[in-house]
Amino acid sequence: MTAASSAPAASAVWTVASDTDAARVRVLLGGLAAGAPAVERARFLSAVTARLRGGPGPVRLRVSGDVLGRLVVSLSSADERTPWRAVLRCARPVPLPLPRPVGLDDGALATGVLDADAGLRAVLGSLAETEALVGLHRDELDQTNQGVLALHAELDEAARVQRRLLEAERAARAEAENARRLLTFLADASAALNASLDHDDIVRRLPGLLVPEYAHRLDLWLVDDESAPPESRPAAAVTAARTGRPQHAGARPGGLPGVDDNPASALSPDRPLLCIPLGARTVRGVLTLAAPGDRFDPDTSVMLLELARRAGIALDHAREYQQHRDTAEALQRAQLTELPEVPGLSLAARYLPATHGLNIGGDWYDAFPQPDGSVLAVIGDVTGHGLRAAVIMGQLRTALRAYAVEGNGPGRVLTLLHRMLRHQQPELYATCAVARFLPGDPEVVWAAAGHPPPVVLEADGTVRVLEAKPGIMLGVPVPFEYRENTARLAPGSTLALYTDGLVERRSAGIDSGIERLTRAIGALDTAELDDLDAAAESLLKPMLHDSEHDDDVCLLLCRTAPSS
Repeated sequence: MTAASSAPAASAVWTVASDTDAARVRVLLGGLAAGAPAVERARFLSAVTARLRGGPGPVRLRVSGDVLGRLVVSLSSADERTPWRAVLRCARPVPLPLPRPVGLDDGALATGVLDADAGLRAVLGSLAETEALVGLHRDELDQTNQGVLALHAELDEAARVQRRLLEAERAARAEAENARRLLTFLADASAALNASLDHDDIVRRLPGLLVPEYAHRLDLWLVDDESAPPESRPAAAVTAARTGRPQHAGARPGGLPGVDDNPASALSPDRPLLCIPLGARTVRGVLTLAAPGDRFDPDTSVMLLELARRAGIALDHAREYQQHRDTAEALQRAQLTELPEVPGLSLAARYLPATHGLNIGGDWYDAFPQPDGSVLAVIGDVTGHGLRAAVIMGQLRTALRAYAVEGNGPGRVLTLLHRMLRHQQPELYATCAVARFLPGDPEVVWAAAGHPPPVVLEADGTVRVLEAKPGIMLGVPVPFEYRENTARLAPGSTLALYTDGLVERRSAGIDSGIERLTRAIGALDTAELDDLDAAAESLLKPMLHDSEHDDDVCLLLCRTAPSS
């Protein structure tokens, strides 16, 4: 190995021609790089050594250093145009001038090799520490990964639980909404059924309530309907009527007990049938429903059972009401006597029960002669309705006749009736008007107890209302003496007595009703008045043109004989 310059300088150029030269350079550079970190120093020396042993020819090596601790090595061979270059930064200045490698003997080479092993041990120690630190980080990373995996598993399970909870919540909301819908329908349908006391009307309303949402079709079999024998009904309906328990045919609706259907029946099911008995105490009919789909929903089945129970109660009430109404009307009509035939006075009367409700049994009319030859015409209305009102009306009618037979006039008769009703029926009241006609006398004497005023149609067509302050109602718990009024009636005049059911409507007051009555009476012509019964019919038509009235109607027409 030869040196290009022997003088100490900041740089030197060496030629490496053998492995021994390379070893000397390796030892020399190891000394120069002693201030560098062990790993960087090892990498630098290993790289330079590899380049020195890389080829068969001599290598030209330039080494430079400075007081800043930078060590630069450039290597080039004969076949390389661009030199290889390596730089190492040391922690202390590079000793200057640079030593000469030719001065290294075998001992120095051996020391350099041992120093290289020491450096290698330092590097291996650092590498071991780094591997330990990497292992520690790897363990931490493994634990972190396991925690992340566990967290992912927990999040996945939480998501599954949340989905199940959401599904359960949706199902609960849907079930609650369905229950609310069924309860709302049940309340509305019950109100619709209970709004009527007409048996046939209730029967007509059921299909409109249930079809098609809750039943594909519907059949209502009333057991007392002789036109529909049991043989024409499904076997399940017959069983329901016999046992009083719901039955089904076809697919089971909500676990109800079932029987086989009658295949010969007109209602042989192409869909499941639900047969529900109707009636609160006794089975009065069977409601047969065909499912709107392939089955009856269990909750819907429960609602249908409850609705059928309420429909049965409504039908029972309607039946009892009709019986009560028929009895009251029969009693009422039985107590309305035939009008007497009186010379010089024509009489005609009409009684119409209320078209709906229990407002029946309190109105009455009467006309009878007195011992002195006069005739009393009476019209009255008992508060309350039904059988009790009809019975009280009969008692008042009998008492009034008894008081009149004793020769009492209209005012005295009403006073006695008031006293009787006040003591015997303290919670019941009545209105009444009494008119006394005496043949040949052009005046009529009348008295009223809380009753609408009489209306007079004069022979010349003039209409007037006998305005006078009426007395209090009969039975009001205060003593009272009724005053008599006198009105002049020309021959051929007609006096109309009536109850408030003729002139009073919910949508209009009684005064407007009396005005309508005066117009209707004024429209009667002489031909109609000659037949007083026909006149009564003609008078009722414009007054009751709507055919619906909430109260009984009584009308009593009294016409004096026209002058000859």
